[in-house]
Order: sequence, then C-alpha cells, then structure tokens
Amino acid sequence: MNSYSIILIIGISVIGVMAIIFGNDIAKLSISTEKYSLFVDPILDKQSLFVMGRVVLQNIGSETITNIHINFGDGDILDVSSLAPGKKIIVSPPPDNSMTFVMISADNDVFSISNHN
Repeated sequence: MNSYSIILIIGISVIGVMAIIFGNDIAKLSISTEKYSLFVDPILDKQSLFVMGRVVLQNIGSETITNIHINFGDGDILDVSSLAPGKKIIVSPPPDNSMTFVMISADNDVFSISNHN
C-alpha cells in the first residue's frame, strides 16, 4: 500500500466517525424521547395603544395530547380536545385579559405554568 491509500483510508474513517457523532446529536434534537411533551411559549406584546397576548402550543412528544385545558387568568379558559405529535397551534385570550399567567394542563400529567409579572 502506498502512502496515498493510507491517508485516504484515514480521512474516510475520520469523516465516518464525525458523521456518526454529529448524526446522533442531530437525531436527539429531531426525534422525541418522551411520549407526552408540550412546548409552551406565552407572548405578551405591549404596544402603546393596546396589549396583545397569545400562546404558542406545540406537541413535541411522540403521542397525541388530549383534553388540553388553557387557563389565561382573569377567569378566561379555553379547552382544546387534542393536539397530534408535531402539530402547533396559536391561541389568544379575550382582548381585555391581563394574561398575568398562563396555566396549561392535559391528560397524562402534562402541566405548564408561566407568569408575566
């Protein structure tokens, strides 16, 4: 074997090892490891004339989340029957809601709370 063949084999081996390492890291980001997991992002956008609130919900688990109960505070509640894996919805409270907190609960012990103080 000449030296070019050895360098080529070493280079291909290093690239293969790097592909395996980086591939595993990327797979952890894109493949859900939990059955029931919900990403919640409440946004309170304060403008000079009005305040607008919205909540982004995304099912980042591998199973459908059912009976989602969204409490915006001030007595305003919204129920969503289900959210399939990978799906995202954006919900808003009524215009006069202060949205000082958002509390999410669902079947299978899914729970999240966020305060806007």
